[in-house]
Amino acid sequence: MNDNQLLRYSRHILLPNIGYEGQEQLVNSHALIIGAGGLGAPVAMYMAAGGTGKLTICDFDTVDMTNLQRQIIHTTASVGINKAESAQQALQALNPEVEVITIREKSTEATMSALVHNADVVIDCSDNFATRYALNRICLAEKKPLVSGAAIGFEGQITVFDFRQENSPCYHCLYPDTGADDALRCAENGVFAPLVGMIGTTQAAEAMKLLMGIGQSLQGRLLLLDVLSMEWRSLRLQRDPTCSVCQPS
Repeated sequence: MNDNQLLRYSRHILLPNIGYEGQEQLVNSHALIIGAGGLGAPVAMYMAAGGTGKLTICDFDTVDMTNLQRQIIHTTASVGINKAESAQQALQALNPEVEVITIREKSTEATMSALVHNADVVIDCSDNFATRYALNRICLAEKKPLVSGAAIGFEGQITVFDFRQENSPCYHCLYPDTGADDALRCAENGVFAPLVGMIGTTQAAEAMKLLMGIGQSLQGRLLLLDVLSMEWRSLRLQRDPTCSVCQPS
């Protein structure tokens, strides 16, 4: 790390669990963020502020006025601009030490596989089941940790599938693929603005912990948040012995 980085990340380095070695590991890491919307915004901002060396951000959508209520990485001036490009501009202003790569086209499973292969951790901030199932299959094949989050209305959830561990459950264990993409979307159902920040920052924390090799991840646990009652619940998540994705044939 250079002198600017030592100063910028000094409050991380002061933490015994992180120290110089942990921060240097983060600086040399590469995170793939799928989606630059409500969840992807706080994920990208905290990953960049905290010093993740390289961020690849994928989003083919453009910023809409209705996004600004919760997608805090974008501004009014960003309306009409591609979300990945808008995020890149904000992150470079926030921390020029971080390399930000943008993918502005809709990814195929083949192109997504190449992106996952080159990343150290994958953070799923998408809003549809098709993308979530594809990322699950790819991360399992590539043995890359996947940080999965979702938020709608006043409720959110987050978990980690660490496919570096042989006993890890997968997203298909939690939500078996029925072939129908009936995911709830904010445009149709609404979402409480701070909720996506709470889930997104938790995703960022889990991803950074995984990259630095500190603490205990949410592997094998599903956190559920109800903002109206401000209650977090933790559920055990085990591998489905009949799962068609993660169980050997």
